[in-house]
Amino acid sequence: MNWRLLYNMTHRDNVDPVGSLKFVTLLVALIPELLFLGAGVKLQDNGYDGLLIAINPQVSEDQNLIPNIKEMITEASFYLFNATKRRVFFRNIKILIPATWKANNYSKVKQELYEKANVIVTDWYGAHGDDPYTLQYRGCGKEGKYIHFTSNFLLNDDLTAGYGPRGRVFVHEWAHLRWGLFDEYNDEKPFYINGQNQVKVTRCSSDIAGIFVCEKGPCPQENCIISKLFKEGCMFIYNSTQNATASIMFMQSLSSVVEFCNARTHNQEAPNLQNQMCSLRSAWDVITDSADFNHSFPMNGTQLPPPPVFSLIQPGDKVVCLVLDVSSKMAEANRLLRLQQAVEFYLMQIVEIHTFVGIVSFNSKGEIRAQLHQINSDDDRKLLVSHLPMTVSAEAETSVCSGLKKGFEVVEKLNGKAYGSVMILVTSGDDEHIDNCLLTALSSGSTIHSIAMGSSVVENLEELSRRTGGLKFFVPDESNSNSMIDAFSRISSGTGDIFQQCIQLESTGENVKPHHQLKNTVTMDDSVGNDTTFLVTWQISGPPEILLFDPNGRKYYTNNFITNPALQTARLYIPGTAEPGLWTYTLNNTHHSLQALKMTVTSRASSSAMLPATVEAFVERDSTRFPHPVMIYANVRKGIYPILNATVTATIEPEAADPIVLKLFDNGAGADIIKNDGIYSRYFFSLAVNGRYSFKVHVSHSPSISSLAYSIPGSRAMYIPGYIANGNIQMNAPRKSAGRSEEEQKWGISRVSSGGSFSVLGVPAGPHPDVFPPCKITDLQAIKVEDEVTLSWTAPGEDYDQGEANSYEIRISKSLQNIQDDFNNAILVNTSKLNPQQAGTKEVFTFSPKLFTNGPDHQPDGETQESHRIYVAIRAIDKNSLKSVISNIAQASLFISPNSAPILTRDHLILKGVLTAMGSIGIICLTIVVTHCTLNRKKRADKKENGTKLI
Repeated sequence: MNWRLLYNMTHRDNVDPVGSLKFVTLLVALIPELLFLGAGVKLQDNGYDGLLIAINPQVSEDQNLIPNIKEMITEASFYLFNATKRRVFFRNIKILIPATWKANNYSKVKQELYEKANVIVTDWYGAHGDDPYTLQYRGCGKEGKYIHFTSNFLLNDDLTAGYGPRGRVFVHEWAHLRWGLFDEYNDEKPFYINGQNQVKVTRCSSDIAGIFVCEKGPCPQENCIISKLFKEGCMFIYNSTQNATASIMFMQSLSSVVEFCNARTHNQEAPNLQNQMCSLRSAWDVITDSADFNHSFPMNGTQLPPPPVFSLIQPGDKVVCLVLDVSSKMAEANRLLRLQQAVEFYLMQIVEIHTFVGIVSFNSKGEIRAQLHQINSDDDRKLLVSHLPMTVSAEAETSVCSGLKKGFEVVEKLNGKAYGSVMILVTSGDDEHIDNCLLTALSSGSTIHSIAMGSSVVENLEELSRRTGGLKFFVPDESNSNSMIDAFSRISSGTGDIFQQCIQLESTGENVKPHHQLKNTVTMDDSVGNDTTFLVTWQISGPPEILLFDPNGRKYYTNNFITNPALQTARLYIPGTAEPGLWTYTLNNTHHSLQALKMTVTSRASSSAMLPATVEAFVERDSTRFPHPVMIYANVRKGIYPILNATVTATIEPEAADPIVLKLFDNGAGADIIKNDGIYSRYFFSLAVNGRYSFKVHVSHSPSISSLAYSIPGSRAMYIPGYIANGNIQMNAPRKSAGRSEEEQKWGISRVSSGGSFSVLGVPAGPHPDVFPPCKITDLQAIKVEDEVTLSWTAPGEDYDQGEANSYEIRISKSLQNIQDDFNNAILVNTSKLNPQQAGTKEVFTFSPKLFTNGPDHQPDGETQESHRIYVAIRAIDKNSLKSVISNIAQASLFISPNSAPILTRDHLILKGVLTAMGSIGIICLTIVVTHCTLNRKKRADKKENGTKLI
């Protein structure tokens, strides 16, 4: 299709937006492939389209990697189709080939970015080597962030013995990613005692069979099993041949396993994440409740679906065009100056080497200021800076479409198309005709990052970014806000090459009184330090007095900085690799008036042998309606390793209100789903005004506190140590370990990252009553201790996860169905002496359940009166009687054998095994003695009888 013709057809200023949207809808109907551009994974006619698999640029080129990926997805498609009872399969897959690999007639990238991939392939190894895993940051039934494979997992066929066929592994991980399922095994709790006082293996379904064997230590393998009990050094090995067909979320490697656990096969007693996170619901129950299943039906007939179609795509040259608003509105609130400061910094420091950059400005019409120019030196960067607009026009009208049209014209001069290019669109105008070029932008193959300045920007500006896979930013008019530079610092090439990307270490701004100062420190850890720059900006008059100390005490003064009086910036470039440690800066306002002073520090990786720590800030949804809160996240890690115990704060800037500072937590409570996974989370509900909100995250970490987690938490495919085949133990090779030693954290960490923007609607104009309840309790646990049950959980707040709740409501039932469906009518536990503590505090409460278990009660299907299993749930209530969502459901077994006490510990199990063995030996010895005596008596009697006869 001729996209210039398409532009002319859609870009007509006299067409109202509604009419334009109708036309866009018609074109999408006529050209179905447009539906999937920039849309992520979509399910249509039972097939998934748009799945993106990206190979990290650091992965070495291997001719077998792509064929193995294709084979894995093809196998996964048929396996998934059968496991979902003919519901879904994989139809169209894109594999993003690194630009570092040699060209091989691959198609050109359009709007596909490494950062947007559903599956990533790297050479980053965790503590457990090649474990495939899925990063999940939301709750049960919610989509995850990405699936991770190592290249070795995809190339080394020997690993299939432990993990199973790759296609099956992919389906296990896909269920994590797409449907928000969790693992049905538990490495930390491989055994438990069930409601009948029996030792059971944590598994699903319970029909999967095996035996205990010795893994290591002094016990020989044949003596590891003691009356079906285990002892230290033993492990449970599964039979290679099974009759059980479930479950994929437990052990997809077994050939008999072809389905997910359902209501019939689900093991509710197993202490695994699926039960904890999904309130004892089966995997199949969660899947069938998903949007995928609500909008699809099983395919008719018996035919298998077609195999997946693969598209191999590769980035071309890195191409960026700046599309900058110069209408008269840019003269308000120093917007043009702040734009100039940020763009100069972007061109001089942030944009990567060898990138082609062009510049366009626009008001009601677009104008090309600089054709594409490749950056190969600082002179190239300075040349581009010289083309920046220095004045605004007298015209207030803006036409974003006219600016984008010129931008596409600039980038198309390189290769004839805009495929793979990036537009950075900055505007403060209220153009109501953006919809007119929405389809043109979508079909261009270009990614559009949008930056809205001020509160008058039209609401649907962000739709350009949303549809093309770009980032969205908002810059408030506050003079001390550094969000414009933060936005440009966040924009990268999208290739996934962390060693080439600019990393922001510091961003701060203050309105400093006359003869006062802005003083702070920034940590330079040893994973960064190359290409380090300190940028100081101000708003009026001349520069402040600058004093900078490096960790060795060396001083840098104002005259050491390169000053640009026209743009009101001062920049210091540190040659070589900056000294690791604490850098201290002081900005003195020597003027007689208030000064908005700001400091930005960026750097790059110090060595390709050491992955730098990174932070990615994002929100669950980019828009919300009062009173629904916004979930703010920060993914803090070094490679695949989560960084723990960091201090993470989010700064949120509304359109017309003061900034809010919010501390984020990785504690597995409130908004945070999984503890110690490196994703720090928090509810944000201080929704003061309608409109756009900008936010950024600051991470700091003390060198004296343990930081790196040496295992990958969360959801990953299980490695099987071995099988029982034909009665013989066949052990697999030990799972590969990365062999990491504890790193000495000498320097600490400083990082800053913009999270972009989100929008809020429906905020009432005046004072409003309390509408924020306590947050849901997600980590409720129940443990039976003698005749009592002890509950533990993390305290919620009066409002979500802030403050103190007023009271708790705890209810129990012997029926899971009853407490799930009718919590209000379950048995109420007396909590009059339980006073809620501050949000985030660990709560403990013990009660005696005898009163509730002695009487008759309905038993769930399959349970007998001897089981006495109870289910517990809790909710918090605030002082205005607002109630939280009901917690996850915990359970405890109250079975008391009439002949013996419950078996609680491994030592008890061993002791019982020993006593049983001794008792058996004693019985055998006694039997032998009795038999021997009886035979002797018989012999004597026979002799006596024979002697009588002779006489």
